[in-house]
Amino acid sequence: MRDMIEKARRTAHFRLFIVDGKAYIEKYTQSFQTRDMFTLWGILQLLRVYPGRLPDLELMFNCGDLPVIPSKDFRGPNACPPPLFRYCGDEGSLDIMFPDWSFWGWVETNIKPWRSLLPSIKEGNKRTKWEDRVPYAYWKGNPNVARTRMDLLKCNVSDKNDWNTRLYIQNWVQESKRGYKDSNLENQCKHRYKIYIEGRAWSVSEKYIMACDSMTLYVRSRYHDFFIRGMEPLQHFWPIRDNSKCTSLKFAVEWGNNHKDKAKAIGEAANNFIQEDLKMDYVYDYMFHVLNEYAKLLKFKPTIPPNAVELCSEKMACPATGTYKKFMVESMVESPSDELPCTLPPPYDPLALRDFLERKANSTRQVEAWENEYWQSIEKKQ
Repeated sequence: MRDMIEKARRTAHFRLFIVDGKAYIEKYTQSFQTRDMFTLWGILQLLRVYPGRLPDLELMFNCGDLPVIPSKDFRGPNACPPPLFRYCGDEGSLDIMFPDWSFWGWVETNIKPWRSLLPSIKEGNKRTKWEDRVPYAYWKGNPNVARTRMDLLKCNVSDKNDWNTRLYIQNWVQESKRGYKDSNLENQCKHRYKIYIEGRAWSVSEKYIMACDSMTLYVRSRYHDFFIRGMEPLQHFWPIRDNSKCTSLKFAVEWGNNHKDKAKAIGEAANNFIQEDLKMDYVYDYMFHVLNEYAKLLKFKPTIPPNAVELCSEKMACPATGTYKKFMVESMVESPSDELPCTLPPPYDPLALRDFLERKANSTRQVEAWENEYWQSIEKKQ
């Protein structure tokens, strides 16, 4: 009902209307950087991919990091949680996940739109064979956004310990002054292992790290985006404990260097998933289906309020300048798709979902058992 949507206004950055295939917006507050601008740009491109195919709808969108609709506050058959779209969720929230703004470019860090960046990373993978890469775990990022990242820095190589890691602090201010010469993502697939660790919430870096065919060492996370739940430990990544990162990372690298074929295969499986299942065509298909299914739930006919502003690609791109314009032009959809959106598979039945989640949990437990055996054997030798 409309009153449910209205309850989400308290934390929303904007309200989006799609009526007769056109987009309109009511903006409430400014988002961090240009998240709202490029999220809206992405929705406009969806309307160009599948013109006239989305039903009328009205939604609220929050461009912040953290989920804000706790499921514990909305229990029982008569619960009415306010529907709110955002970039990530967790097990205790009801926010609706949507692809993040960086799929159309992250201007503030000079990261190109996904459609053009993905093949560049694929080419970057070819420059150094997996066997010839640096046999350590690599991470580069901003540690100041989360305590868990500050904790990760304790695992860096030092005079006292070598945890098989090579960790670097990313200073975006300095990088911008140098023209981002050391931040090209296609040049960062030079280590056999790459670490993913969330920031304040989930991290945009996830898809870039997994697009490398290095084995991803995935630190246990609280938050998830719209695609990671389809990936599995030991198939697409190696799970790392969040409460004992250093020992867990050291063992992961030792295991990988002693099982090179298996480690290489895990990296390649993640790369294949990202290159094929997360290509831009399927990102648009996910967007289409999540908006289409959402629209089916509306019990009122969306109407355009007098203070809403119509959006269109030309109006956004033409006055833009510099990198903003470059990324918009680069990611603009030039013609409608000749094909229908991919077929939405049926939802998991409860038993199949339980089996899938249990398989993932068992894989993580297996890794932790190997890890325990490794450190116990080390202690016995001392």
